[in-house]
Amino acid sequence: MNTEMYQTPMEVAVYQLRNFSISFFSSLLGGDVVSVKLDNSASGASVVALDNKIEQAMDLVKNHLMYAVREEVEILKEQIRELVEKNSQLERENTLLKTLASPEQLEKFQSRLSPEEPAPESPQAPEAPGGSAV
Repeated sequence: MNTEMYQTPMEVAVYQLRNFSISFFSSLLGGDVVSVKLDNSASGASVVALDNKIEQAMDLVKNHLMYAVREEVEILKEQIRELVEKNSQLERENTLLKTLASPEQLEKFQSRLSPEEPAPESPQAPEAPGGSAV
């Protein structure tokens, strides 16, 4: 690359970006941009054509990315829906088991829980007047 013809680092960066864009986007468009060369003698029409090709390629990349993101979002929505259903089912089972379990079974289960885990709320039997459960 002949960078002596460019006055500022910004001009060099733009030149490098355009050259990168030509090679990268030409692969996306099937190679029809490869014949376009960017040099100081390029006419205004070829620069406009190049800009149009780059814009088309960027739109193509954007469309592919949006499609991929939409697919991923749909997959995640489906997984969330399945997890919510599974959670609801497990909560119903838990409630049923709590109602069918005897107070002794609930106490035995709570004693098995580690101290870090909070004990699940269970229906408490009303206390008798002496402080003992009925």
